[in-house]
Amino acid sequence: MTIDNAQLRALAATMDRGSFDLAAAALHITPSAVSQRIKALETSAGRVLVRRTKPTEITDAGLPYLRLARQIEALVQDVISGSESEARAGVPLAVNSDSLATWVLPALAGLPDSITFDVRREDEDHSAELLRAGTVMAAITTDARPVHGCSVTRLGSMRYRPMANPGFAARWFAAGPTADALARAPMVVFDAKDDLQDRFLRRRSRRPLSPPRHSIPGSADFAEAVRLGLGWGMMPNQQILTGEADGVLVDLAPGSHIDVVLYWQQWTLHTPVLAAIYEAIRGAAAERLD
Repeated sequence: MTIDNAQLRALAATMDRGSFDLAAAALHITPSAVSQRIKALETSAGRVLVRRTKPTEITDAGLPYLRLARQIEALVQDVISGSESEARAGVPLAVNSDSLATWVLPALAGLPDSITFDVRREDEDHSAELLRAGTVMAAITTDARPVHGCSVTRLGSMRYRPMANPGFAARWFAAGPTADALARAPMVVFDAKDDLQDRFLRRRSRRPLSPPRHSIPGSADFAEAVRLGLGWGMMPNQQILTGEADGVLVDLAPGSHIDVVLYWQQWTLHTPVLAAIYEAIRGAAAERLD
């Protein structure tokens, strides 16, 4: 089959803007022209690629075409004006919050000022989905299986330990982190996708535990909530060491940690900017991760 680039651009614009009308405005054509281009692409593919909802949604069959559209766009930008066009647009990356707060930002800060980023904060267990959708060019993920069209590199692991404010620990865990204590003590979670605390609970008890929980969707804010005694939480070593040395934090169960192995996945498409980002991330991970 022959794939028309104008049809791919219409598909990408529709997904970016959420409607044919807004895509038409971005492409400086009529909504009817957008609809016709997508319909022609679907006819060629023999499948429905776009759900006509509000906002529009990509179907599973449409994901490879959307990813192709993103890759062609990146290549065109790179050919037209070297790395400048790609840098100006902002390289889309998916990074989990703890990595972003502890070691990724320093790595990105060491790159040339001409490179800009469009960082999407996403849980490491779910960030590969953004690669599959073509939303980002690279992602930090726990998935060792390469997404189609991507390469994968093991970065290392982040070690998480169950931490609490000393006063909180004395009040709720005087006899240690028993199943009964863990069932009652408030805990802090990042969001609904964060299952680290629940994984720890499953290790400590055969029966399901459902303690009160605070949802704090920010890595630094999560750590501060634990330090202030709102609840206990699983924290990475990169955020623990200073607080533990100062007596602000205590480990509830020494030796009972959870290691989260991280991988870097990126499009196999080569651009100078993406290559520079890869080297910066790989170097920082070698220094900061286990």
